Amino acid sequence: MENLTAFSKYLPHSDRDVLWQIYCTCVGFSKIPPGASYPFRPKEHPPGYVFKWERGRTLNEYQIIFITKGSGKFRSANAGTANIKEGFAFILFPGEKHSYHPDPDISWDEYWVGFRGEYPEKLENNGFISRCNSVLHPGLQETIIESFHTILEIARREPTGFQQKLGGSIITLIARLLSFSQQKEQGTEVDLLVQRARCLFEEYIYDHIEMKDLAKILNIDYSEFRKIFKKYTGMSPYQYFLNLKINRAKNLLSQDNYSIKEIAYKLAFENQYYFSRLFKSKTGIPPSAWHG
Repeated sequence: MENLTAFSKYLPHSDRDVLWQIYCTCVGFSKIPPGASYPFRPKEHPPGYVFKWERGRTLNEYQIIFITKGSGKFRSANAGTANIKEGFAFILFPGEKHSYHPDPDISWDEYWVGFRGEYPEKLENNGFISRCNSVLHPGLQETIIESFHTILEIARREPTGFQQKLGGSIITLIARLLSFSQQKEQGTEVDLLVQRARCLFEEYIYDHIEMKDLAKILNIDYSEFRKIFKKYTGMSPYQYFLNLKINRAKNLLSQDNYSIKEIAYKLAFENQYYFSRLFKSKTGIPPSAWHG
């Protein structure tokens, strides 16, 4: 998230956006340090969104909160109280009182998105999402974080038709959350290690991170991590991370909103010349010739 510790945005919508049957109300991301007050940076949120654990809160929209690090608690009128850990998500429903907070000594990293419309109402009415089973455990999946990054990027730029683009991305996010949550079989330790690494790569895609530091986060010796990851994916962790950045660069180049220099900076490359050489070596063409 471009070295940000917190970002939030509350979005406008038109009558035409409502006809799309799903529109976005708010999006955000926070890396909350241990001991910080919660909600984090309350002055950056409208009064109706700020709450205390003891009193709770009721919204007139749906929200999805996804925790990628840390732990805490969630409670709602229908689901009761649940312990939340990394890889968990929970859904907030309109008109239902709820509350949640990270553990003070551990805290958590969170993504969230709020939305309204006839489409999510139909999902609830048809039993795809439930107030009694509002806590999901999809695990730390890179595609879920990718969905949140897409939503955040659209919300930042507000391009033409942004509410329709956000609606489609939210539907994709919901589908991924439900799909991964429904998978009953747990992976092996190697599966979980690689899955966690991929998730971290997606988290740090706009940053620079040393692979040895990544291994420390995963609590594994770097040489062992490199050996396992390469055997599992066919490439070293560093090359995988570079490929991920190049794929994100392709998406950004296709949007025609960024210069090559801006994309190089956004993806934390050393400079635009190194980025251009790397892009050409990976794709066979320079970034200036990429049109998606």
